[in-house]
Amino acid sequence: MGELAPTAGTHTACRALGVSRATVYRRRRPCSTPAPRPQPPRALSAPERHAVLEALHAPRFVDLAPAEVYATLLDEGRYLCSRRTMYRLLAAAAEGRERRNQLRHVAPKPELLAIGPNEVWSWDITKLLGPVKWTYYYLYVILDIFSRYVVGWMVAHQESAALAERLIAATCAKHEIPPDQLTIHADRGSSMTSKPVALLLADLGITRTHSRPHVSNDNPFSEAQFKTLKYRPEFPARFGSLEDARAFCQPFFTWYNTAHRHGGIGLLTPAMVHYGQAEGVRTQRADVLAAAYAAHPERFVRRPPAPPALPAAVWINPPAPISSPRSEILDGTAPQLATEPLTASRIDVDQGGRHLHTPSNGPSDASAPDTSAKVRH
Repeated sequence: MGELAPTAGTHTACRALGVSRATVYRRRRPCSTPAPRPQPPRALSAPERHAVLEALHAPRFVDLAPAEVYATLLDEGRYLCSRRTMYRLLAAAAEGRERRNQLRHVAPKPELLAIGPNEVWSWDITKLLGPVKWTYYYLYVILDIFSRYVVGWMVAHQESAALAERLIAATCAKHEIPPDQLTIHADRGSSMTSKPVALLLADLGITRTHSRPHVSNDNPFSEAQFKTLKYRPEFPARFGSLEDARAFCQPFFTWYNTAHRHGGIGLLTPAMVHYGQAEGVRTQRADVLAAAYAAHPERFVRRPPAPPALPAAVWINPPAPISSPRSEILDGTAPQLATEPLTASRIDVDQGGRHLHTPSNGPSDASAPDTSAKVRH
């Protein structure tokens, strides 16, 4: 730039080299030291600041706050400075801090892995607006994070640890969950962290985990399912009654489990993945795509089409880098999904919480048996 600018001009040289003219002019300008900032007339002088710090360091004031020192000096007929100036001078001397040892409690980040159904469930509660203002119904939903299958749900008048306990117990019994197999994840709501639920999970041999405080991303699958529910075109602005809410949720969860093609599981329905039908459906889709490729290969530029893949593992907060202790995930030898049909449970609790029902909400194939049952308390 120094050689080209005198002959071609600064503008032409900057255009040729792709340099901003402002940068060139800034570098040519000699560095000037900033002018000293004038001291405000109201500022304390150096001897006055030293006198304030000496007063604050006095043995009789060592355990008093600056406000008390200020008041004590006023009672003695002395005024050194304002209370705010005392705090400012202490901060400048690095002497204004919390004197107690403040411990920071950081909740651990949950890291959960599922490579098949009924390994990790996620559950949450959302509010449904009632007929009038300040009236709500509470929807409890338990979701399998691997298959996205809603294994249990309930609508009640209130959020209660006792109702949550009954829902979890009935759902685990319906799906015949053995001890030491399942992990149930939830946020830190009062029902989720309640003692009855904790004791129930301990008795059933189920591991429980919770989200970090104020971190909604630690429970993403339940939050996404609630969004799917409330963004449905037929979702009403308000429900007229508890029975109205149940009448809406019954067909919705049937649709969600058996007809909704989920983007997170290879555009399969949750029932297909949960009941071991995924590979058969993907094989059928592959045959259709192969026939389409054979008929018009010129329409597929890069490679023959293939159906979307089903994730081999589903994480809540995967570690970085992902290092799974299960070697079958890495070498592609993950076990096949269970083919035994299960049914999602639904619990209906009246306002007094006197009884519950668990009708069937199983897979879409007609061969699955109806294992609906009633539990009466």
